[in-house]
Amino acid sequence: MEPSRADPEALLAAAEREARGKLRIFLGAAPGVGKTYAMLSAARAARAGGLDVVAGLVETHGRAETAALLEGLDLLPRKGIAYRGRLVQEFDLEAALARRPALLLVDEYAHSNVEGSRHPKRWQDVQDLLTAGIDVWTTLNIQHVESLNDVVQRITGVRVRETVPDTALQKADEIILVDLPSDELIKRLADGKVYVEDTAARAVQSFFKPSNLTALRELALRRVAARVDSDLLERMQGSAIEGPWAAGERLLACVGPDMAAERVVREAKRLADLMDARWFAVTVERPGHVMPTRERARLDAGMRLAESLGAETRALVADDMPRELLRFARFENVTQIIIGKASRRWPSGWLRRTLSDALVRASDGVAVHVVTAETPPRGADWRARVPPPGPWAGYLTAA
Repeated sequence: MEPSRADPEALLAAAEREARGKLRIFLGAAPGVGKTYAMLSAARAARAGGLDVVAGLVETHGRAETAALLEGLDLLPRKGIAYRGRLVQEFDLEAALARRPALLLVDEYAHSNVEGSRHPKRWQDVQDLLTAGIDVWTTLNIQHVESLNDVVQRITGVRVRETVPDTALQKADEIILVDLPSDELIKRLADGKVYVEDTAARAVQSFFKPSNLTALRELALRRVAARVDSDLLERMQGSAIEGPWAAGERLLACVGPDMAAERVVREAKRLADLMDARWFAVTVERPGHVMPTRERARLDAGMRLAESLGAETRALVADDMPRELLRFARFENVTQIIIGKASRRWPSGWLRRTLSDALVRASDGVAVHVVTAETPPRGADWRARVPPPGPWAGYLTAA
């Protein structure tokens, strides 16, 4: 038997990473679990071992024990940027690139930079540092991961505005889970070690409920477990280690111009991560159809989100939309389809059927998931399945 050969793509990916700096993310389920403390403790140990470590930007949030860990570390001065009549202190990317330490600490990966910075987001600053060959350690809470945005809102009732695209998380060379039991975190909050005293009670009542924290911990644990599986697979491919390479699951997200578009994309991404599956984001347009400006903007936004989350995107053209979707699904060996629910019905010939009805009837073994555009009520069970679909509302581009 001919010996197995290493996967060329896996080897190329490994070679590209060697030229870049290494990214380590300290991931937590919520603020206050100790991410920054863990990062600084590890950085002090690295410095004691002779590594050139610089604190590019570290937020202590007034915690004395965290601030104490900065003693003895080289600190990079912050950059003052004038914004709306005041001077905002931000991370100095240019100074960090000029200093070029072996390891740079850059807290709060999801931070939004003030207008006038080189990049709108701190994770983009980090990408520049990595490209320059500088190793970076940073911190992140699970609620800031883009594909989990809807789930976090369902769990906590809070919409998180600052997010990091999943691709920026996937580029990490190492993810360290910083975990803390929910009761201990709430005690830290009550002791004023997470937020200042006058906001602690309000925070407990909203975000920091035991049930919320338990669900967020589960999300963080699942994300790290999925990363471990991915790392193992890449190592096996790069080393030509044989295994049961089954075809596995493949997902297809039907992205349309309606309000459900982004939610469909995020649901598909979550399922793909849980199943370690390849996934596609697809639109279908009828030949000659001209879409209203608002619908086109929603469609484009959905497809941009899908691409940023790692989907393979396709734009199809066909008169018979269900048939074309299923043709594509079978060609790509898709096992599950995710579509959105809206309110209008099909054009002539399909008045009494929804898109999901048409797909289910002809799917021949392909699972069809339906998600809605509506925001679930606060406190709703985040694991609950969405209700059965109603009439279809211009779900795909052809509507």
